Amino acid sequence: MGHRHPFLERLEQGPILCDGAMGTMLYSRGVPFDQCFDALNLTRRDLVQGIHLEYIQAGAEIIETNTFGANRIKLGQHGLEKSVRDINFWGAKIAKEARDIAGRSVFIAGSVGPLGKPLAPFGLVSPEEAREIFQEQIEALVEGGVDLLILETFFDLRELEQAVRVAKETCDLPIIAQMTFNEEGRTIMGNTPEEVVAVLDALGADVIGANCSTGPQPVYAVMLEMLKVSRKPLSAQPNAGYPARIEGRFIYPSTPAYMADYARRMVQAGVRVIGACCGTTPEHIAAIREAIQDLRPPEIRPVIVPQPVREEKTPPPVARPTELSRKLGRQFVISVEIDPPKGLDPTKDLQGARLLKEKGVDVINVGDSPMARVRMSALAMCYLIQEHVGMETIIHFTTRDRNILGLQADLIGAHAMGVRNILALTGDPPRIGDYPGATAVYDVDSIGLIRILSHLKRGTDLAGKPIGQPASFFVGCALDLNPQVRDRELPRLEQKIEAGADFIMTQFIFEPEPLLDFLEKVGKPPIPMMVGILPLQSYRQAEFLANEVPGIVIPAWVRERMRQAGNRGREEGLALAEELLKAIMDKVEGVYLMPSFGRYEVVATLVEIIRSSTATARPK
Repeated sequence: MGHRHPFLERLEQGPILCDGAMGTMLYSRGVPFDQCFDALNLTRRDLVQGIHLEYIQAGAEIIETNTFGANRIKLGQHGLEKSVRDINFWGAKIAKEARDIAGRSVFIAGSVGPLGKPLAPFGLVSPEEAREIFQEQIEALVEGGVDLLILETFFDLRELEQAVRVAKETCDLPIIAQMTFNEEGRTIMGNTPEEVVAVLDALGADVIGANCSTGPQPVYAVMLEMLKVSRKPLSAQPNAGYPARIEGRFIYPSTPAYMADYARRMVQAGVRVIGACCGTTPEHIAAIREAIQDLRPPEIRPVIVPQPVREEKTPPPVARPTELSRKLGRQFVISVEIDPPKGLDPTKDLQGARLLKEKGVDVINVGDSPMARVRMSALAMCYLIQEHVGMETIIHFTTRDRNILGLQADLIGAHAMGVRNILALTGDPPRIGDYPGATAVYDVDSIGLIRILSHLKRGTDLAGKPIGQPASFFVGCALDLNPQVRDRELPRLEQKIEAGADFIMTQFIFEPEPLLDFLEKVGKPPIPMMVGILPLQSYRQAEFLANEVPGIVIPAWVRERMRQAGNRGREEGLALAEELLKAIMDKVEGVYLMPSFGRYEVVATLVEIIRSSTATARPK
């Protein structure tokens, strides 16, 4: 019979107390939130060690390494992606030195947090990449000499699955695996406590639990649900309530006595590992120690663990369709793109929208700070056009500037404002725009955004919480017809359609060949397609777009015709656009036109040409 790990033996003797917040303590000592806390393992070892000692003196039997965010992705935000090994190794060494100084029997838990970017299909990180990143961090912690691993504050159960698998493959240390739950008792991705227990138990986690996000009362409720089904010891590390920002500092309201009271309740209910998270201090841990030191949790009863419940995707009730969804595929649709103003006055663009409406345009599509340049918000511009002009809009909705919370909040707000045609885009990176040093979010890419929209169309947010009724979004996706990027574009197009895209809007083309070649090689897409057309204004503009703007391909013969046109560039650009339209109109369901330099009268002329053509009236 093999020797049991000392931590697991200690766990059977009674409740074991973990430490509290590291980040809160560092912040209270003057370290700003925008600094990398984990890097202090290299630059301020005395500060980190001192906090470990305070928690040991308060009675903690488990202290966590200062490595919660010490993975390649999070460290990369501070230019420290090559320091993963050193930061984690020294995180373990500092904690061990604190134990040696204190002279107490304390377990060192290697802290591993989420990657900081969502996993595919909602995010850009593949499971394989996630495993590689977790392995790099865990190997360094094991090298540093940790006694166990604590995988904590995960909101995506699939990501925690990868971390647990890597931990099991990398070492034989005990594993505490903790998810974070909202006040309604679900993870952000919608998993229940019972589902979390089932998955983590099957994977072989030694302790299963919850930490962060909420205070003692909601975590206690999660523990009660887990206790109904868990065969494994449970852990709980709540925050000290919800923080308030007061005079530039974050203040957590839960007192040591309050947290100690709930810690006692949780241990009496059956929780084995108890500790605390954000907003807590050694004073909180000392109070919890006093409250639980004479308690012994009840025996863990064998239970039948349910399998994870998979949500059935039932067809949503019929929602009111947008006008665009009614027209597209039944008649030839014309959209014109309007970029919001760079200042406060939208008058010129509203006048342009009125002109386009008079000429027969069906819908206006509105850019979301294209080329990463500061403009009025696309949502505000869409609302103004729909309210003051009476035209439906398509909003270019990017994931560049919003996290998962902000994406869903803005989408729900857009729906309430009547903006329901969405072109799902990842967005131009800030480095090409006005503020190259600005931070991009990119929690998800355009495919992940389409999946979020699909959830909303089924009547729930990403976490599975009802939003009242199914949303009536009509979701577009982008496609680059350039043959040189087809191998990259086709798999993504398939994923976008599978995720729930309703129509396609292509990048601008300047000759029919990219479209015709696509249709010949790939075939007609299963959803309607609108092709982008930009009437050129001058040879200089053509050369600039072809050579300096990413994603735009203008063939040499088109540029030569613009060169020969001289000061007749506008007329030649219209002629080229008209020739292109005549060649493709029977191949697609619509076009969207881009007015150069805000010259709405130019595309208005092109709209008149389209509407006068008999091809526009063809039945579908």
